[in-house]
Amino acid sequence: MREAGRINATVHAAVRDLLQPGVSTADLDAAAEDVLKKFGVVSPFKGYGHPPFPNSITVSINEELVHGIPSKDRKLKEGDIVSIDCGTYYQGYVADSAFTGGVGQISEKAAKLLEVTEKSLYAGIEKMRPGNMTGDVSEAIQQYVESHGYHVTREYTGHGVGKQMHEGPQVPNYGKAGTGVLLQPGVVIAIEPMVLIGTHRTKVAKDNWTVVSADGSLTAHFEHSIAVTEGEPLILTVL
Repeated sequence: MREAGRINATVHAAVRDLLQPGVSTADLDAAAEDVLKKFGVVSPFKGYGHPPFPNSITVSINEELVHGIPSKDRKLKEGDIVSIDCGTYYQGYVADSAFTGGVGQISEKAAKLLEVTEKSLYAGIEKMRPGNMTGDVSEAIQQYVESHGYHVTREYTGHGVGKQMHEGPQVPNYGKAGTGVLLQPGVVIAIEPMVLIGTHRTKVAKDNWTVVSADGSLTAHFEHSIAVTEGEPLILTVL
């Protein structure tokens, strides 16, 4: 899973370099595919679900929270914020991570949203220690986000990850400390704060995949696959 995570991080680095005005979201997917092919691996996203997801990464822009479908007709614009989610299969194991990046100069409002969302991820990671519960992770994320006046999604959650992309336990971005599943060394969870400026409510677009904020407000998404160890939490999806 360390190697799957390293490959996942390499995909993100390649895609981040292309977040420029005029680049299509299909170009971002193609860049991700090139990295995956270089390592001889595939993304668990492609063909997943009903209808089958058609691409290796999801690309979600501005009010799109998650699960955006790449398209050659969708071009990035100056000031957009773009959420990239990618998974990697490597020798039977999965890594899963996401980030939100800006295109050119972004607004202070957008920059603050990205900062809070990423910091909430690390607030959750800090709780990934043996003896804690999944509710400790959830509460830490929720408290950090809501202390800044933002909202966490209720419909979509973090999750265990291992031989499958989605395993137990589910780890929502809201909850109560001391509840949920006991964290023990060897447990790996994809923690993924999904944060909205105006409301926690979402809706699914006509493509049956893209999730957008119900009020059209900006959204952000950060994710790492984290292993519980005897000591510090281990972030698998980094270079």
